[in-house]
Amino acid sequence: MPYNTTAIPPRKEPTGQTQLPLSRVKKIISQDPEVAMCSNNAAFVITLAAEMFIQHLAGEAHTQAKLDRKPRKNVQYKDVANAISHQDCLEFLEDTVPKTVPFKKALAAANATQARLRGENVTSDEGLQSTQEQTNGNDSVLANGDNSTFSVPLRIDEKQYDPNDQLELEMRQAAEPRDHDVSMGGQ
Repeated sequence: MPYNTTAIPPRKEPTGQTQLPLSRVKKIISQDPEVAMCSNNAAFVITLAAEMFIQHLAGEAHTQAKLDRKPRKNVQYKDVANAISHQDCLEFLEDTVPKTVPFKKALAAANATQARLRGENVTSDEGLQSTQEQTNGNDSVLANGDNSTFSVPLRIDEKQYDPNDQLELEMRQAAEPRDHDVSMGGQ
């Protein structure tokens, strides 16, 4: 017997019933240690908000699927990840739904980072592109390649590393006044 794959159309007006199971949402709410009690009305509104959020996310992912080289009707993981990375209002989900990276690129990035931390020169172009970091003349890494960001010294020898030195450096950098503007991404 084939599965029912027809889409459920979004509601035009509230009916007093939810498409998500209210009991399941109440169980999820009760798992939060900060919430002692939740009324039925609050759980209902949270359920409606979750439905609206899912509809918005699915709509944005469907738009990404239609914008692909070969437009598709089915939404895939990469469409959801692209929708999250392109929409500012969904930016908080970037850690939860990251873009997929081929294994070779991830391995090259990991190797380049490890080599950079050991103080070796990174020679592969792919490793340089994946880390998106540059070194300046006094053996420190610039976070965004901008001189206004603070720099973290590279470890030359693992044996001479002392965590207290790192803590003192971070405390000194935190105490320095920062009068420059901070550029925010996506604005």
